[in-house]
Amino acid sequence: MSKAYGKELEIAELAVQRATILTKRVFHEKAKGTLSKDDKSPVTIGDFGAQALIIRAIRNNFPDDEIVGEEEAATLRENKSLGSQIWELVKGTRLDNNSAEAALGGPIASMEDMLHAIDAGNSAGGSKGRIWALDPIDGTKGFLRGGQYAVCLALMVDGDVKVGVLGCPNLPVDDTIPLSAETGKDQTDEEGRGVIFAAIAGHGATSRPLSRGALRPREPISMKAVPDIKQATFCESVEAGHSSHSDQSAIAEVLGITKPSVRMDSQAKYGSIARGAGDLYLRLPVSKDYREKIWDHAAGDLIVREAGGQVTDSEGKRLDFSKGRTLASNKGVVAAPKEVHPQVLEAVKSVLGQK
Repeated sequence: MSKAYGKELEIAELAVQRATILTKRVFHEKAKGTLSKDDKSPVTIGDFGAQALIIRAIRNNFPDDEIVGEEEAATLRENKSLGSQIWELVKGTRLDNNSAEAALGGPIASMEDMLHAIDAGNSAGGSKGRIWALDPIDGTKGFLRGGQYAVCLALMVDGDVKVGVLGCPNLPVDDTIPLSAETGKDQTDEEGRGVIFAAIAGHGATSRPLSRGALRPREPISMKAVPDIKQATFCESVEAGHSSHSDQSAIAEVLGITKPSVRMDSQAKYGSIARGAGDLYLRLPVSKDYREKIWDHAAGDLIVREAGGQVTDSEGKRLDFSKGRTLASNKGVVAAPKEVHPQVLEAVKSVLGQK
């Protein structure tokens, strides 16, 4: 691909694809040592391993770029046993295609290099320069329970998202399969599942099957027209602690939507509506003080907008990724096809304004 950011997109897709080889292995082996983080969300060995693999690939290709990552290696330096367990996974993870693996810089050389890579995700973010936002396993609880999760990577340049990639091992490859209540639970990465969504700003969005080697052919994706809002399919978070389910129900009632919401974890929701498997995604504030993390939205925001959607916060402002590691100037997320976004946003404002 010769267009601007073509190399960045290729490396991002390959890096995410290689990381999903590790996350899928962990998913199947159930080698999920769960630690406690300050915010009480679980983190798995897959998080650390995927972050190391992706950051190393970025550093090999774009050594001057900064990276905003979710994990740091201090715990692994203290817990040698856990560090060794992760290293065993990381050193055995490679793409089956030699040229694709070489493009990423090849395997990580040592456990110490792995720890250095994890710690390189320490950027404070901001509005200047080239900064990658990485969530090695978005939807950790979905990953642990066997639902949806995503490996997420985005490049921001001067605070504007230019490249976005989502690797979703448990979503169907077929872009035409609509979301259902089962999509968010009891999933596997068996044959026919596993997809990469990707976008470059100004060049549309695509999907392609995940593989263990070179990148597979891509297909353009676009959001589905919604001629009757009452027939729309909502996506929302599984966890009530992430998004207000009661507000979502009230908004659906205002819009006349009677279909049950599809609850699923991770930015797989962004990818699903971008290809028309669902229609609307709301993430509604659960407290006045909570701020979303940029790595939870950067890739999905771009992919939905490039697929013909609109993404704003609950007040109608574009998501601003230039404020550091959080969306400090935004509250909530409203993602919908451009044509119906104003109607959905009006319903959101109506319901939230009554609180």
